[in-house]
Amino acid sequence: MSETSEKRIAPRHRVLKQGRLAFDGGGAVDCMVRNMSDTGARVEVVSPVGLPEAFTLVIPADKFTRRCHAVWSHDKRIGVAFD
Repeated sequence: MSETSEKRIAPRHRVLKQGRLAFDGGGAVDCMVRNMSDTGARVEVVSPVGLPEAFTLVIPADKFTRRCHAVWSHDKRIGVAFD
């Protein structure tokens, strides 16, 4: 699914927040959160290679932790939906 054809349930708001994608097996990668809504977010990672389909988005500055799964990806950008 392309980013432009995505139909969203809730409007996303532009943000620029440092985050982390934490995996069930104990691994994690840093990410930059570019936009968020009540139902999901767009994040950027250095490399999406090897990322699992489901993970936990953590934004330490906001004390935000939410389980989510990838719904699309393009280059280093990943669209996630909150579970």
